[in-house]
Amino acid sequence: MPVRGTDYRHDLLFGSFVTPTASAPERVVGLAVASEQAGLDLVTFQDHPYQSGFLDTWTLLSYVAARTERIRVAANVTSLPLRPPAVLARAAASLDLLSGGRVELGLGAGAFWDAIEAMGGRRLTPGQAVEALSEAIDVIRGTWDAGDRSRLVVDGTHYRVEGAKRGPAPAHPIGVWLGAYKPRMLRLVGQKADGWLPSLGYLSSPADLTEGNRRIDEAASEAGRDPRAVRRLLNIGGSFSAERSDRLLVGPPSQWVEQLAGLTLEHGVSGFILMADDAATLQLLGQEIAPAVRELVAAERAG
Repeated sequence: MPVRGTDYRHDLLFGSFVTPTASAPERVVGLAVASEQAGLDLVTFQDHPYQSGFLDTWTLLSYVAARTERIRVAANVTSLPLRPPAVLARAAASLDLLSGGRVELGLGAGAFWDAIEAMGGRRLTPGQAVEALSEAIDVIRGTWDAGDRSRLVVDGTHYRVEGAKRGPAPAHPIGVWLGAYKPRMLRLVGQKADGWLPSLGYLSSPADLTEGNRRIDEAASEAGRDPRAVRRLLNIGGSFSAERSDRLLVGPPSQWVEQLAGLTLEHGVSGFILMADDAATLQLLGQEIAPAVRELVAAERAG
């Protein structure tokens, strides 16, 4: 049974992480619709503009938002080096307005630099990529702040705006979620982001969540922010089987429930996004696992 741990005070979200395969566009959209029908809160897609086998993510997000009614949509995560932040901010706000407040903004500093450079992007060092992401967040938030009548000026090294007009404002406060692993990126999460979105498969163990939380919390406190304001999300993968195992997320649904609740209670994770490309798995997550995790977490915290 999981024990009570850090509570970052966010309602639990459950979502899907669907591969945007260009050769099967209706199947991709069908999985998004299935995610909504399963009761999931969020559907996400990779953003690799240099990958010719994938649909363009922002076009796909717009199409999915039009084909659904309730579920939120997000890139997981946006490839910032190929998405100019001022334009990205207006795209996100526009889709949020059109969808009735159903957009979240996952951001990544960049990867696969050969492919980015081949598409016309700039090759950056790891340190430069973090600096660029920090500047981009300032541009994005400044663009959304339509109530501010002052000139939008960001005098960055990588991104500069010189008096750009602000707006439109999104329909709701869009969450800026960063895919982050290294210390500088984790500090940026604490300083400026609304959420941390790593992938479990890229962590050496769940203990990395403890260290990541520590770095984020310290950076948030130093920046004068409440660490609890930063949502902790997690991309997950696994498999279902009849027999229990000692592996994380490999076993029957009851084992998944206990382990996901443990990640919430021990590490404060409040959003689980499952990498899955079949409707049956999404149905199982939304209809059986998610309600049971919510019930177990609520009981433990009330206890």
